Amino acid sequence: MSQLQDDEKRKHAKLRRTLTLPYVVFYGLGVTVGAGIYVLIGEVISRAGAHAPLSFLIAGFVMMFPAAAFAELTGRLPYAAAEAHFVEAGFHSKKLFLIVGLAVAAVGIVSSAAIAHGAVGYLSQLTEIPTTSLLVAVILTTGIVSGFGIRESIAVAALLTIIEVGGLMAIVGGATLSGIDLSGQALEMVPQSFSPTLWAGIAGSSLLAFFAFIGFEDIDSIAEETVNPQKTLARGIFITLVLSLVIYVLVVVAALAAVSVSEISGTQAPLALVFSKTTGFSPLTITLIAIVATVNGIIVQIIMAARVLYGLANRGTLPSVLARVSKRTHTPVVATGVATAIVLALALTFPITRLAEWTSVITLSVFIVVCAALVRIKKEGTPAPAGTFIIPIWVPYCGIVACAGLLIAGTLAG
Repeated sequence: MSQLQDDEKRKHAKLRRTLTLPYVVFYGLGVTVGAGIYVLIGEVISRAGAHAPLSFLIAGFVMMFPAAAFAELTGRLPYAAAEAHFVEAGFHSKKLFLIVGLAVAAVGIVSSAAIAHGAVGYLSQLTEIPTTSLLVAVILTTGIVSGFGIRESIAVAALLTIIEVGGLMAIVGGATLSGIDLSGQALEMVPQSFSPTLWAGIAGSSLLAFFAFIGFEDIDSIAEETVNPQKTLARGIFITLVLSLVIYVLVVVAALAAVSVSEISGTQAPLALVFSKTTGFSPLTITLIAIVATVNGIIVQIIMAARVLYGLANRGTLPSVLARVSKRTHTPVVATGVATAIVLALALTFPITRLAEWTSVITLSVFIVVCAALVRIKKEGTPAPAGTFIIPIWVPYCGIVACAGLLIAGTLAG
């Protein structure tokens, strides 16, 4: 097929605008809440101890500035592979367009590989099937689901999100009803010392906790399938981030109040242990919910990565085959297959902590460049479409400083 025929095919096989705010929020929560907290809470607590809630607060605070930048930029440039479009608009560089686009796709792919390890950690509590076989089965299954129509995929993700958030709230509710001193535990998050070792542990755990917040920025990847993107995407970003922060802090405080640091650090299924301690019920229930949460996280991240690869290919910066959209499902099936294959290769090669740290480092680097791009766009005086959420220019400057600070501190501490 000639290049001209490929271009003509892409013109007639477009993504459809069908997603309203509830779908966007469920997508955002599905890719943000759940997988990170279910998978990495044990590692964060092992590094920061009683100060783990502070690590999540620091990570959430850092997220607020790039979130505001994304809220404006998604209104200005509502496209798939959005971060790449943001950077191209700010720096007028096609090379940066490709580099940032690939970095964003890498975030979705690498984080999916990390989350897959978490899913297998919980699945191994229920079956004797070898870990490698479980990894392959989980990743291939989620890749297939990600290739369904976008509304169908997100509808499945929405149902799974309700289940996983319900599991987290059950942990908090169980801790509250059991009479555990949650307020006293929350106060313990504040360090009473300026010890470099202590703060190095908090910094390192904050970088890891940052992984649990990654997801709100993926909302822009469904921009071309969202109704009234100028308003819907900005609202979806802020709702997702605020709800995620509240849920995370409550769950970590409840976990610390109910279980010792050594116990929660030494298990592959940390929230199953916490659930059993706080509710008195069998850990089987939360184990099943954790499996749902992690599987959901993989689905929405693969959806995001595929949309980014589609967007790059649609601009001609990647092979045109990645821009092919299925006439039946109206989804980029080739890009989805490629993303799934890379996820599988990474999951079979690297451990979860390494993958999670790489995800955080790549994401923070992208956020720095995106915030800088918004600064340049604002200085150029480029007008925004009607209804776009507009922020003061100092906000993206703060985003650059906050993200760079966490990146440096976390890397040095690690």
